[in-house]
Amino acid sequence: MAGYSVFARYYDQLTANIDYRKRAGYFNDIIRKFRDTDGGILLDLACGTGSISEEMARFGYDVIGVDNSDEMLGIALDKKFDSGLDIQYLCQDMRRLDMFGTIDITLCALDSINHLNSIGDVKAVFDNVAFFSEIGGLFIFDVNTLYKHRNVLANNTFTYETDNVYCVWENTLVPETDEVKMQLEFFELEENGLYSRSSDAFSEKAYSEEELEKLLTDAGFEILAKYGDDTFDPPAADSQRIVYAAKCIRNGQTVN
Repeated sequence: MAGYSVFARYYDQLTANIDYRKRAGYFNDIIRKFRDTDGGILLDLACGTGSISEEMARFGYDVIGVDNSDEMLGIALDKKFDSGLDIQYLCQDMRRLDMFGTIDITLCALDSINHLNSIGDVKAVFDNVAFFSEIGGLFIFDVNTLYKHRNVLANNTFTYETDNVYCVWENTLVPETDEVKMQLEFFELEENGLYSRSSDAFSEKAYSEEELEKLLTDAGFEILAKYGDDTFDPPAADSQRIVYAAKCIRNGQTVN
């Protein structure tokens, strides 16, 4: 997993098309569908710059945001300062999650699971989330699908332009592993009218539904639902994203 040192500076600009309020509302609807009580402690896993954390806090959750990028968390803290919302941020690798107590709801959004480079890493995350979940606690996460990796991200190049930065995003698909290696080149307009260049690189890996579901059940979760493309419909063959909702039924802290 990368630290996204350069990417962090431009992340919010490059994701300006995402309606975080709407996405948070969608996740809140899923939570309310499977949970009888309002509020609770919500862990925003791989929270990035805190956009989802902010919106979930506005829905009344006690939010803890965890990310392993100091740069991302620095931006999240700036947002917290501006909004005045009571969010706690921790710099942790989600493969080695360490909470102070148990969590009512864990949310992992925006294909953060795909940024884990091996099935062993995914297992570590699922096991840790289960360990720190309340029995009956929810785990909601989304993943980019195999279809998206093979047909949308693939070997394509994308460009993004804002008032002060131009980004060239080049993908390389590794067919044997369904990993997409991503190379980003940033050209930022300086006050003197010239452009400075910086770059970042990371990768995403797609996992099959069968792999993810086995890891979930092995970790102690019951799968409640899976939805395609931010809807409440089942995933289709060409769905680019799957959203899972699961309930912790065994957390490793349970005494038999």
